[in-house]
Amino acid sequence: MVGYLVLVPAEGGAAPTGFPVASIPAPAQAPVPAPAAGGPTGPSSAVPFGSGPSVVGQPVAGVPASGGFAGGAPVRPVRPAGRGITVDVERRNAYVDGRLLDLTYLEFELLAHLTEHPQRVHTRDHLVSAVWGYGHVGDGRTVDVHVARLRRKLGVAYRDSIVTVRRVGYKYTPVA
Repeated sequence: MVGYLVLVPAEGGAAPTGFPVASIPAPAQAPVPAPAAGGPTGPSSAVPFGSGPSVVGQPVAGVPASGGFAGGAPVRPVRPAGRGITVDVERRNAYVDGRLLDLTYLEFELLAHLTEHPQRVHTRDHLVSAVWGYGHVGDGRTVDVHVARLRRKLGVAYRDSIVTVRRVGYKYTPVA
């Protein structure tokens, strides 16, 4: 038997039709205190949904309450505030001027590899083995097509940061 699990964003996104949707239970709440002696009992005394203990603004286990450091290392913001191309390999996100890019797996890997080695010229064969993970089979058009798609997603201001080195390959040059 084959089943599908569709995850829907909590920001009011609708589930696609035709697919069964799994609901994910909310995290366990702290136990609700018993009513005071002499207070009302029974179903009418139940705490309304959402009026229980709030976790917003509460310290989380393993995360410092203040200071912005966890274990001596600075905690990085989820979205970078600066300008330019930012690649967060840990979260597998890429940003242009703080805007999250919608990249495929190989586009992200290609951008991460190029930005990790700025100004270095990469041959198409090297990119295929480093990004795709296997020896080069066929022509270099696979790399060319992925670079073209990546440039399109980077936008007008940053598409020229991936420079074509004729008859060799590509290099990443940060935009000043």
